[in-house]
Amino acid sequence: MPMQVILQDNIENLGKVGDIVKVKPGYARNFLIPRGLAAEASTRNVSQLAHQKRAADAKKGKIKEDAEKLAKAFESAKLVLPRQVGEEDKLFGSVTTMDIEAGLRALGFVIDRKAIQLGEPIKTLGLHEVVVKIHPEVSAKVRVNVTKANTPA
Repeated sequence: MPMQVILQDNIENLGKVGDIVKVKPGYARNFLIPRGLAAEASTRNVSQLAHQKRAADAKKGKIKEDAEKLAKAFESAKLVLPRQVGEEDKLFGSVTTMDIEAGLRALGFVIDRKAIQLGEPIKTLGLHEVVVKIHPEVSAKVRVNVTKANTPA
């Protein structure tokens, strides 16, 4: 007769954390439970798991809500990056994620540059839209205006 257990860890070919699965009693008693990979699916453990899932969902909802507020702030921000230009308004170098991160930090936004999704460095003057991934489900578009820097005469 199969035994029900709650997985405490991801196990290949069996399930993910929090899944309730049926396994052979020997496998559960001799391998899963002693190694801390699973717990017996008693009514107490199942209700505790349900409570933990509700708490985790509430926390995820709060984090996503905060990310959406931050996304609105990003979209209203105007980032201006002055750069040196040569003949025919060609940029010396390019604008990279490091430059955008530094500009956002100057505006008061702390974001990891890995979250800035820039297909390739910006090499032209003008207005560019850059996507910033704030949360797995929330991203924002930041307007980056690359302008001419005051060049010494």
